[in-house]
Amino acid sequence: MNFNDMLKMLVERGASDLHLHVGLPPMARLHGKLTPVAETKVGPRFTDALVDLMCDERQKLIFHDRHQVDLAYSVAGLGRFRVNLFRQRGSVSAVLRIINSDESMLQVVNLPQETIDYFRDQEQGIVLVTGATGSGKSTTLARVIDEINSFHNKMIVTVEDPIEYLHKSKKSAIVQREIGMDAHSFSDSLVAAMRQDPDVIMIGEIRDHATAMAAISAAQTGHLVFSTMHTQDAARTINRMLELFPNNERDTARILFAEALVGIVSQRLLPKVGGSGRVAAMEIMKATLRIKDLIKDEKRSGEIYEAIKDSRLDGMQLFDDHLAQLYSEDLISYETAIAAATSAQGFKIMATQVDVMRDRPTSTQWG
Repeated sequence: MNFNDMLKMLVERGASDLHLHVGLPPMARLHGKLTPVAETKVGPRFTDALVDLMCDERQKLIFHDRHQVDLAYSVAGLGRFRVNLFRQRGSVSAVLRIINSDESMLQVVNLPQETIDYFRDQEQGIVLVTGATGSGKSTTLARVIDEINSFHNKMIVTVEDPIEYLHKSKKSAIVQREIGMDAHSFSDSLVAAMRQDPDVIMIGEIRDHATAMAAISAAQTGHLVFSTMHTQDAARTINRMLELFPNNERDTARILFAEALVGIVSQRLLPKVGGSGRVAAMEIMKATLRIKDLIKDEKRSGEIYEAIKDSRLDGMQLFDDHLAQLYSEDLISYETAIAAATSAQGFKIMATQVDVMRDRPTSTQWG
């Protein structure tokens, strides 16, 4: 079996990642669990060859200089892969994330259509999708961008590292740029994008002060900005965004960010009952006037959770409420839900109510 045949087999099995480390068998992440997919151990000649196979001359120079490089690798008729090549203990390792650009994959996004429509139809502001690495943030963003592309006549510019979902222009015109190949950095390309007559800007990740400031500035000047952050929930996302600013700028940034914010979606991928895949548990916060006021007043930030809980009719939901829903639908187990819950005690009460309504042993019997 050659390398591309291995990738084809893993795509067909529904793997999300492939790990290749010298001295270990090839391992794939299947439904969230890392599993060996062959008995033969990976050798150094094999991983050395991956550098020549995947890298162009610029990427090879980066790899030899920094001992690591991020890139995208495409296989005709199969798909694209996000790749990190790096050295460890003197040998080359590779981790590949499978990127599926099949339009049907966008339909599995577990975000309510009403929320997608709400973000799709905004004219300006910032929408953040947050979560850990591999939680499906890019797929959620791709779904919303695809909805804008299908319903509105707009100019959409994306800046990604690397490009994960290849969009085809429908009603909108789409320009997609890749860090390293087409742009130097997120912050530089975001500033440049504002001069490219965009209506919508999707920036792969906000992780520094320059990008955060540019995103807020773009939102204030009439653009709709989408991005991601590696945070667990809405309140932590607000705090993390403001921590990117120096202390002497933070009070002003708090007001500007509150005014620019449209909403935050935080998600975690959890294993389904029976090991038949994973499902996203989501927290949804929309920046209503009440939410904006709470963000502006640092002393009231602790009230944000309660504000989300009180706003179910506005389409908001807390993680624990969605966990209870997924548990009631038998999509996730009690053990999975309680481990992921923000408040274990609060979730236990909701799970007990679910069990009583469904006339089954109560969750308290599970521990």
